Amino acid sequence: MRIITLNANGIRAAAKKGFFEWMHRQDADVVCVQETKAQHPQLIDRHFFPPGYHVYYHDAVKKGYSGVAIYTRHQPSRVHYGLGWDVMDIEGRWLQADFGDLSVISLYLPSGSSKEERQQIKYQCMDFLQPRLAEWARDGRHYVICGDWNIAHRKIDIKNWRGNQKNSGFLPEERAWMDELFGDVGMTDAFRAIDPREEQYTWWSNRGQAWANNTGWRIDYQVTTPAIAGKVTRAEIYRDERFSDHAPLIMDYDMEFPGRE
Repeated sequence: MRIITLNANGIRAAAKKGFFEWMHRQDADVVCVQETKAQHPQLIDRHFFPPGYHVYYHDAVKKGYSGVAIYTRHQPSRVHYGLGWDVMDIEGRWLQADFGDLSVISLYLPSGSSKEERQQIKYQCMDFLQPRLAEWARDGRHYVICGDWNIAHRKIDIKNWRGNQKNSGFLPEERAWMDELFGDVGMTDAFRAIDPREEQYTWWSNRGQAWANNTGWRIDYQVTTPAIAGKVTRAEIYRDERFSDHAPLIMDYDMEFPGRE
């Protein structure tokens, strides 16, 4: 089973950079995208509804903002557009597809970098999600929550950790929340289950030479229930082509996709 996640920083911009051509070559079961920055009626080109895929978009109410998508080769038994909580749902931040006993989610957790008000909304979302994630970790289903969590968990997940300890995305409160997520809550950072190396980043600022110098942050994850994390066989942050200021995170799992022919 192969699952890919990417914050596209605009699905139309990513399409122009060859994202969909690349996606077709990956033979992924599910591709999760965040920050589509588009409304469904704006996606008139055939690229946005690739043949061979079931396609789902959950847009933000605000035009040109946020939004998530799922492309899957398999017909879901159910699709959930949001969590039934307006704070996240009006911004198009949660899209869930269920396949048998597996749920794959495209999540875009808010950033708090623009102003303090947005940081407080980010904390609200974290508080809202935590008990639900704890419940899902123990309910017997398999979950893969893909997306831009907008938090670098540990020092090895950010190049300039000393200079960012007071910045959103690497605040002590955010890192402590991730400690709980991968601790008592019961979820697993599937990438770190097999790759302990430093300097494995998924996002680079467009300022200066961040990309060229690999001055990045690892803020894109596949967060899973423990049983699935134990089946990870390969993890790759793809950097050969650039579709966004984020890189695709590709993960392979040693399990058959539910219902796969």
